[in-house]
Amino acid sequence: MKKSLFLALCLSALLGNTYAQSTAAIKNYPDKQVRMVIPFPPGGATDVIGRIMAQELSKSLNQQVVPDNRSGDSGNIGADMVAKSPADGYTLLLAALTSHAINTGLNKDGIKYNLEKDFTPVGVVGVVPLVFVVNPTVPVNNMKEFIAYAKANPGKLTFASSGAGAPQRLAMEMFRAQLGLDLLHVPYKGSGPAMTDLVGGQVLSMSETVPAALPFIQTGKLRALAVTTAQRISQLPDVPTVTEATGMPNFDVVSMFGILAPAGTPKPIIDKLNADIKVILQRPDVQERMLGAGVYVNYLTPADSAKRIHREVTMWEKVIKDSNIKPD
Repeated sequence: MKKSLFLALCLSALLGNTYAQSTAAIKNYPDKQVRMVIPFPPGGATDVIGRIMAQELSKSLNQQVVPDNRSGDSGNIGADMVAKSPADGYTLLLAALTSHAINTGLNKDGIKYNLEKDFTPVGVVGVVPLVFVVNPTVPVNNMKEFIAYAKANPGKLTFASSGAGAPQRLAMEMFRAQLGLDLLHVPYKGSGPAMTDLVGGQVLSMSETVPAALPFIQTGKLRALAVTTAQRISQLPDVPTVTEATGMPNFDVVSMFGILAPAGTPKPIIDKLNADIKVILQRPDVQERMLGAGVYVNYLTPADSAKRIHREVTMWEKVIKDSNIKPD
């Protein structure tokens, strides 16, 4: 009996000490530098957003947040690294959430992490809109004419994409499937080659990110038909949304970005980071820098971010299945 009581007291003291250490660690967070893993190479939207957020969080946390580019395998290498990191708030992922959600449905056997189970959302921070564009030789001026032309020419109207799992491809597949259009897909290895051939007339249409398409739209080399967002955007104020242009309800497709932490990261740390992000994203200079990269600020709480991620995973799994899309 005395031995049992002694063991119980020791266990209680151990648990109490562990809890006290855990509470102190959370209270003092962060007391060393934080790593922000960016799972894509320098220069793209993910990298720009990651570096802006790392710089601003360094100020608000009073501790250095270091950007760390770990690219490869469509963002999966960096994501897997963070998923397997300690859940202590010192390793974060600047996630291209739409791309990761698409990977979940497209490459289930190839990825080594579960987007919804292995991460805790800190918060969505921004979105990059897409725009439907055509080469000016296509005899259409708006989406209704595009639909009519596609139906009159089944299998002849081509559309380019930057890859099998790219949001640009999936947005067009969703649009095509909902309207029953017979379009011919022409895949490319990246947006650059696809845009070159689209401008040159080798392919005729595409869904592309606004930053990539905007210069060609402004110079008349491409014709914008509709943006894929729920509301019109400031960079193309005269271009209607897909819903406005076609009457299709609730068409809202963007490339979404956010910050994730390993699953099990203490809620007080998640809440602290999210509160700082909310303040950061309200600053006009941050919004201006983000928009310079074509990114529209879009703050969400951790709970709302989790719901949005689940929506993305579910939506893209259906598109991939219905369109029988396979990995490259």
